[in-house]
Amino acid sequence: MSCPRFPSRLPSVGTTIFSTMSALAAECGAVNLGQGFPDFDCDPALHSAVSAAMQAGHNQYPPMPGLAALRQAVATKIIATHARSYCPEAEITITAGATQAILTAILACVQPGDEVIVLDPCYDSYVPAITLAGAHAVRVPLTPGSFAPDFERIAAALSARTRLLIINSPHNPSASVWSADDMRALEALLAPTNVLLLSDEVYEHMVFDGATHHSAARFAGLAERAFIVSSFGKTFHVTGWKVGTVAAPAALMAEFRKVHQFSVFSVNTPMQHGLAAYLQAPAPYLQLPAFYQAKRDLFRQGLQGSGLRLLPCAGSYFQCVDYTAVSALPELDFCQWLARSVGVAAIPLSAFYGNGYEQRVVRFCFAKREDTLHAALERLRRL
Repeated sequence: MSCPRFPSRLPSVGTTIFSTMSALAAECGAVNLGQGFPDFDCDPALHSAVSAAMQAGHNQYPPMPGLAALRQAVATKIIATHARSYCPEAEITITAGATQAILTAILACVQPGDEVIVLDPCYDSYVPAITLAGAHAVRVPLTPGSFAPDFERIAAALSARTRLLIINSPHNPSASVWSADDMRALEALLAPTNVLLLSDEVYEHMVFDGATHHSAARFAGLAERAFIVSSFGKTFHVTGWKVGTVAAPAALMAEFRKVHQFSVFSVNTPMQHGLAAYLQAPAPYLQLPAFYQAKRDLFRQGLQGSGLRLLPCAGSYFQCVDYTAVSALPELDFCQWLARSVGVAAIPLSAFYGNGYEQRVVRFCFAKREDTLHAALERLRRL
């Protein structure tokens, strides 16, 4: 018997560029600076907290919205870092990572035929999630080079069918960061509309050079219409744990939880207990900007003289480079050549654009051990 045929919900989706480049890196023995995850472990104290929770018998279903102690810890953290009060009972939900949070928020508020504005280049889960909701993604490019928001183009993209706008700061893949003025301009733009906001803030604690992360929570006109997504995986170097959070006004959260309860229902219990205990000390996330800035600076200094032109890196754990002086190859071809001939894996920025826009720019991830970065830099300096 053959498998019955049926129409694909995502006919244009194939293997992601991250899987493709990681497989190529393994095949070539290349240093993998492509996929965005650390190659080092988390704080042993976090391991111990999760282990203690398991040993204490916290191994059955937690409440659907998340463990009360963890939601309270998240609310306390948001007050301390962004000066916004969220009710842990009604306005914070623990999710199975940020990607599940993003999909759930979209499914909760977007109807078939709606439009959702995404800013290119963007994280590759946004548009498939919009497609699954039966909606149409309206792609608005960020300003090439600076990757700053172009509010004239965003305003022009708004229509009577626009239900949601997705923003991401610090930004993957460009490492740009929205300023307070950017956030205020967005607040003013959305004020006369009914457009909702999804603010992807998973790199919130990776902002450098003394700058501040300007969360949507800091701006009343944005907070009142926003799902704000964060990630313990990114913050505490445990991307494989897949635990994230969403903060939103109670009315939005009520709709979010309707979808959440029937897609995931609840999230790993002992990890929630461990994270709740670990969050009692703010030092691990308060020290994160300095931790990653040291890695950024090491990587940027090591690329001096390589022929790769460094683009600004204000936040996240990514560094983009312009390779125009090194090669005329298209971005994907250059990344394949770089892995095979130089021994370092990167990601083409064109993969983050709906139209495959080419700038001769690629993205490296510097969330790696120092020995990994030194090994990659030794190879890249041969360019």
